[in-house]
Amino acid sequence: MVKKNIEISEVIEKAKVQDQKAFNILLNTFWSDVYRFQLSKTENEDEAEDNTINTFSKAFDKIYLYDDKYNFKTWLISISKNIFLDEYRKRRTDFVSINKKSTEAYKIFDETPSAEDQLIIDQNLAELKNYIKLLKPQHQEIIHLRYFREMSYKEIADFLNEPMSSIKVKLLRAKNLLAGIIKNSSKN
Repeated sequence: MVKKNIEISEVIEKAKVQDQKAFNILLNTFWSDVYRFQLSKTENEDEAEDNTINTFSKAFDKIYLYDDKYNFKTWLISISKNIFLDEYRKRRTDFVSINKKSTEAYKIFDETPSAEDQLIIDQNLAELKNYIKLLKPQHQEIIHLRYFREMSYKEIADFLNEPMSSIKVKLLRAKNLLAGIIKNSSKN
């Protein structure tokens, strides 16, 4: 248990200096906890996933504010709770006043393909398209925009009218899901 906490704190420190692999590790480690929390509140899979993506987007954007005196999972759940409450208030009052373009996204520089990128590159295009069709429409769209239309993160953010940090988290999630589908099908 102590070793895991030490490892997570090391990963968090790397994430604070915008290490993409550290972000991937944090996302993969805590995704289910945040998603389960959101699903228990929203009782809607799509809304829970959107709120979870927003949680990681906000957390990664503000990771420099994280204080290691507190448990990282607790910090994430706290952000997630605030996102849920914000969404609840918006629905309740039907008042939307967020200017999505005012959110400044963090910059991540990763010149080497991740394991998920390499799996995507290595697959036969026709077979890959069949795998992509197994994803939810929102994941299909972001994969299509990034890899088939070759749009930059900024272009995708502008096209979808969303913050760049949300686009990065959504793309990371879509790539992870796609890599899982590919790995599972190669076992069969």
